[in-house]
Amino acid sequence: MSDRFQGETLRYEVENHVLTLTLDRPERLNALNLRMGDEIMQVFDRSDADEDIRAVILTGAGRAFCCGFDLERADIFDASKLDLHRDSADEPVRDLGGQLSLRIFDSLKPVIVAVNGAAAGVGATMLLPADFRLASSNARFGFVFTRRGIVPEAASSWFLPRVVGIGKALDWTLRGALVSAQEAQAAGLVRSVHEPDELLPAARAIAAEIVNHVSPVSAVLTRQLMWRGLTLDHPMEAHRIESRLIVARGVHADSREGVASFLEKRPANFSGRVPTDLPDCFPWWSERDFS
Repeated sequence: MSDRFQGETLRYEVENHVLTLTLDRPERLNALNLRMGDEIMQVFDRSDADEDIRAVILTGAGRAFCCGFDLERADIFDASKLDLHRDSADEPVRDLGGQLSLRIFDSLKPVIVAVNGAAAGVGATMLLPADFRLASSNARFGFVFTRRGIVPEAASSWFLPRVVGIGKALDWTLRGALVSAQEAQAAGLVRSVHEPDELLPAARAIAAEIVNHVSPVSAVLTRQLMWRGLTLDHPMEAHRIESRLIVARGVHADSREGVASFLEKRPANFSGRVPTDLPDCFPWWSERDFS
């Protein structure tokens, strides 16, 4: 399934079990439009289903990562003029950024974002559900919604305080000012800052570590344990979920291989693949009411 994705707004490349997805509207600073949003979600669907893909890198072409939603006209945020998703005819529209962020949140493969330049509006919020966020030294982040007369979107009122804390989240969103890569790193928004020509190699090094040393099934389970654990009310809930997963993984060949490779002082060769070898208790959160 790793054949090239034929999109209008993206570049898609799979090499060494790593999908590199590049936003490719450099003439518009990779501004998000409906087509790009739909294509990104299609690619994550393909990635989830493709056993050959073990990690995803998301980056941008040109001098920007994504400058936000494509502001083609003054009434661009008037939902009556856009074909956006509704859960039912009686429900209000769901913003495109939120659909995109929640799709990345649900990814079955670890997600690494390499922010190569300006990331504003949805360009800043779409990267919040990623597992690793790296930035070029010339990257800038803008949670600029109050300066455009709207409010934070893409579920960022949930993600951003959890990533950087409520104080910093309020600081950045209420002022709507640009944040440097260095300030973003100090606040924990990004893992590391790199010179522009070192950014993608750093992202690929993380992806290679995952591909070469980590059980793909354990990676997706750990990713979802961490993110979805943020909604739990008591550590006992986490204990129960973890215990079920430990039991499920303990009988799998990956568990024996992980221990044997440690004892024999050699790299592990994990046989489990995603999505075919996920345990029966996945997804465990389907048992909870998230309505």
